[in-house]
Amino acid sequence: MQFGLTNAPASFQNLVSDIFADFLDVFVVVYLDDIMVFSSSEEEHVKHVASVLQRLRDNNLFAKASKCVFHASSVEYLGYVVSSDGLKMDSLKTQQILNWPQPKNIKALQSFLGFANFYCRFIKHYSKKITSLTSLLKKDCPFIFNEEALSQFQSLKEDFTTAPILSHFNPSLPTVVETDASDYALGAILSQVNDSGKHPIAFDSCKLLPAELNYEIHDKELLGIVWALKRWRAFLLSLSNSFEVLTDHSSLQYFMSSKVLTHCQARWAEFLSEFHFTITYRPGRLATLTDALSRQDDVYPERGVDFIRKNAQNLHQVIKQDGIDKIQKEVWQDKDYKEILKQLARGESISDYSLEPQAKLLLFKDRVVIPSNEELQLNILQKRHDKPLAGHPGQEKTLKVIKRDFYWAGMNQFIKDYVSSCQKCSRNKKIHHKKFGLLKPLQIPSGPWNFLLMDFITQLPLSKNFASILVVVDRFSKMAIFIPTYGTITALYLAQILISYVFSNHGLPVSIVSDKGSVFVSSFWTQLFQKLKISRDLSTVFHPETDGQTERVNHILEQYLWMYVSYHQDDWHTWLPLAEFAYNNAEHSSTKQSPFFTIY
Repeated sequence: MQFGLTNAPASFQNLVSDIFADFLDVFVVVYLDDIMVFSSSEEEHVKHVASVLQRLRDNNLFAKASKCVFHASSVEYLGYVVSSDGLKMDSLKTQQILNWPQPKNIKALQSFLGFANFYCRFIKHYSKKITSLTSLLKKDCPFIFNEEALSQFQSLKEDFTTAPILSHFNPSLPTVVETDASDYALGAILSQVNDSGKHPIAFDSCKLLPAELNYEIHDKELLGIVWALKRWRAFLLSLSNSFEVLTDHSSLQYFMSSKVLTHCQARWAEFLSEFHFTITYRPGRLATLTDALSRQDDVYPERGVDFIRKNAQNLHQVIKQDGIDKIQKEVWQDKDYKEILKQLARGESISDYSLEPQAKLLLFKDRVVIPSNEELQLNILQKRHDKPLAGHPGQEKTLKVIKRDFYWAGMNQFIKDYVSSCQKCSRNKKIHHKKFGLLKPLQIPSGPWNFLLMDFITQLPLSKNFASILVVVDRFSKMAIFIPTYGTITALYLAQILISYVFSNHGLPVSIVSDKGSVFVSSFWTQLFQKLKISRDLSTVFHPETDGQTERVNHILEQYLWMYVSYHQDDWHTWLPLAEFAYNNAEHSSTKQSPFFTIY
């Protein structure tokens, strides 16, 4: 062995994997010197065992009879009891956990948690149940095994005696992933449905990272789905059919069809595209297990006290005691919150809502809910915007400052309207944007074909050597002319087209509006317009609304061609006369009559 005995386990694993390569995952599982043979019938099992023993003999490997178990319906394997029903914990191992003495130092606690972590897949909300224990492992935290840590230690040991049997994963069965997110944690359950109902395959949960704590609830719920699918990716990609994801956040049903995503959501969407699944909304009151995984009270046990103290201080800074009493009184009478308060008072759990224990104020995402009372809302806004300690901040800053502690329906628009109408802000704040340009509206046309609009539709498939369409629109009558042109358009070629199709039939115009294409700003084009005494009006850069009429006609023409061109799109030039007639014969929305009627 290279590098001596250090690589002995890896070398031996490579050896047995090579020996049983054609048996692995067919009827054999091998981990070092532990070989498990599984079969669906006794007849098959006899053949499989014989094949394994013969393969050992062929390679001069021997099995010790006293350590072998033959023809068993359940077997202890790598710390688990494996049977046809599923997977459960080894009773000898769980007994060791039950008899484990209280840890006296960090090393003893690490030893206990390391042993318990092996079976964490069986324990619902495991990561939440050990928060007080793991906090003792922090570098700067003194090791004080207080009542809370002792309670978690004893509770965890009891959970090992009541852990469920986890069923074997079957790729052909309907599969369900249930996810949930709270302010500080994620929880998920992988289950499968058979004739006897839904059975758990695995439980999992985790605490959110500091950066993830700042996510909006929509992104936290979405993160829960992404995290769960990463955890069980191997299972879910092996399914023969699509699986179902259950969430209590209804808007996630439409996430995969969303067109506007943040950078983070786009990365998640790319990952989720690997899987074939549907997201189904399930009300939070029905998600008892996943809620338990993600909403344990001890995730941040000290947070509640800190919030009450901090929030009470903030309230008294902004609102006097009589104002707090008024909030409490009116929020209990507010029809929008009355039912929520009743449920919370009965001890029921409602997503994002809670009850502040001292003042009995309603909290939404740990922010005080302000009832529909404009006087109270205005009082808070004035303190957080007008006072010297606030400093008249802008709309976004004012909104964020108030959102730290308070919530009411429609607060975003209310705050923006208040700040935008603040007289002191308007008088004293400097303007940081450049001066607005002068508004220069187009001249009102005095008659037909005096004022024209002109634009190109380019980069079209070749149609009898034509690659573009010149669209000319009369601003007075709204009549349009569609002229096929070649791909390379010079100023001379464009002048010939206008003379042949427009000027010869309708006379010289007073003005032509176009964009700043190279043809329209060429010296030849400029001199031609000067000789013909035609005003040349160029649209603003990156502002197609200047020539909005032509842009709209372009869109209508493109829609028409999509309807009638051939599969190869090489005959569009033949449809232009018909498209021109159809457009000019239809009633225009602004004139309430067709261009033909206006002209003729």
